[in-house]
Amino acid sequence: MQNKKTNNRDKIGRIKIITLLSVMMMVSIWGRAKQTPIPVQPPIPINKTEIEVAAEDSKKVVLDYADSLMFDQRINPDYQILKGNVKFHRGGMLMFCDSAYFYDKTNSMDAFGNVRMEQGDTLFVFSDLMYYDGIAEEARLRSNVILQNRDVTLITDSLNYELEPNVGYYFTGGRIVDSQNELESVYGEYCPDTKEAIFYYEVTLTNEKAKLYTDTLIYNTSTHIAQIESPTEILSDSGKIVSRKGWYNTNNNRTALYERSLVQHNSYHLTGDTIFYDRDNGFGNVYGSVYMQDTLHNVVLKGNYAYYYEKNDSAMVTDSALMMDCSQKDTLFLHADTLRTIMLPDSSRLMKAYFNTRFYREDIQGVCDSMVFTSADSAINMYRNPVIWNTSYQIFGDTIKIYLNDSTIDRVHIPSFAFAAQQKDTAFFNQITGKDMLNRFKDGKLRQVDVSGNVQTIFYPQEEDSTFTGLNNATSGFLKMYMDTLSSEMEKLIMWPQVEGIMTPISKIKPKDLYLPSFRWYEAIRPTDKHDIFRKIEEKSSVEEPKKRRKFSTQVETQPR
Repeated sequence: MQNKKTNNRDKIGRIKIITLLSVMMMVSIWGRAKQTPIPVQPPIPINKTEIEVAAEDSKKVVLDYADSLMFDQRINPDYQILKGNVKFHRGGMLMFCDSAYFYDKTNSMDAFGNVRMEQGDTLFVFSDLMYYDGIAEEARLRSNVILQNRDVTLITDSLNYELEPNVGYYFTGGRIVDSQNELESVYGEYCPDTKEAIFYYEVTLTNEKAKLYTDTLIYNTSTHIAQIESPTEILSDSGKIVSRKGWYNTNNNRTALYERSLVQHNSYHLTGDTIFYDRDNGFGNVYGSVYMQDTLHNVVLKGNYAYYYEKNDSAMVTDSALMMDCSQKDTLFLHADTLRTIMLPDSSRLMKAYFNTRFYREDIQGVCDSMVFTSADSAINMYRNPVIWNTSYQIFGDTIKIYLNDSTIDRVHIPSFAFAAQQKDTAFFNQITGKDMLNRFKDGKLRQVDVSGNVQTIFYPQEEDSTFTGLNNATSGFLKMYMDTLSSEMEKLIMWPQVEGIMTPISKIKPKDLYLPSFRWYEAIRPTDKHDIFRKIEEKSSVEEPKKRRKFSTQVETQPR
């Protein structure tokens, strides 16, 4: 028993000695520690286990490297201070900076100096400052911001980059540059995945060929196609495009325009509901309510379909086609199934109208199947059943050639076969026919008629009180007649060399004597105003006897085609 007590006392003593020695050693170490400074920490690598675990959460921001890390629970309980070659990653996105505040609990950070974001080898973002909001999953980059995505560069001073859904946007002004274009705006968005950029407010697109101005624009940096979404102007050396809806392919300089757009090229102004325009090839297709104006010659073309070819300065209009020559006070209105105009090598203009051609002006009206106008000689050629009217006179023939002087009718030539008539009464018509006829005009009214070859005439002489004295039927080789331009009555008639004729009293006139063999009176198909030119001649109908090959319809089309 005594031995047990002795052993316990020995154990207790040894414990006390060990404890005393331990305390003395700790005091000694603490004293030396106070005298010896803490060495500079080496670089802080994050062990592989931590990286692998963090990688399981693609939205978690993970610290990969820093030259130094500082954390003080008392002073900065919410963030760690990182300095020197700082590197983070979030999923496939790498983030670099010179220094940072890292808020681990909120998955956020403040980055300073040489900030860089990398995603693979395609996306790089640079700035001086960045705040990453881990809750919103948004990087807010400020000062000298540059985003590079292959051949696309975005430059701004403030950029917010949403990692989900991978979209960056600026709001204080910026620009995007690719291989084809440079775009600037107050506000802009860019998505590297879709290559789509959206621009708002004071938008400009600039390339070697044109410059675009608008307030809303959608642009694809891969296809280089710009979607027009607001009133837009596209300017080039050769002209201007104005539209509020459409697209512009900057690769091939082709444009589709909607909602009553305008294309201007030199003196031509082209408007329509839909326009497809190839600027490089100088070709345009226009659909719906087409309005084409030649400001140089003061001519307007209208219809529901048109095309325009810049290289030879040509145009075609169809479907309710209408030409308006506004060069004079009295506008000429002309309609045909198809109207064509082309600039010739000598800089003169050729205009063709074909199928169901009809025109109206106060001083002259006409119908025919087809018509050709050349500005070189100011001549209008009418083909296939042509008829023209001037005041009370009707003239028709196999072919009619109208010569203009400053857009005013100067003379009308009918070669081969010609017939002129003037209605004097319900049943009485002055008539002249021959192989060749030249009608001269003054101030838009018939002044002189020259006829040669197989001349045949019927006239109804009148007393001073306008009473008819009889029917004068005469033939000769040549005729010259002078008209009073005020009254449209004959002043003088000369026939030569051999004149044969007969005077039949009114009371003895027989129905067969009233008309020359080729007589036709086409008043029923005469255009009466600018709207009547759209009347369509469909069915053939007879006119006053005797009957011949020239027959026209009086059926009216209720709606312009």
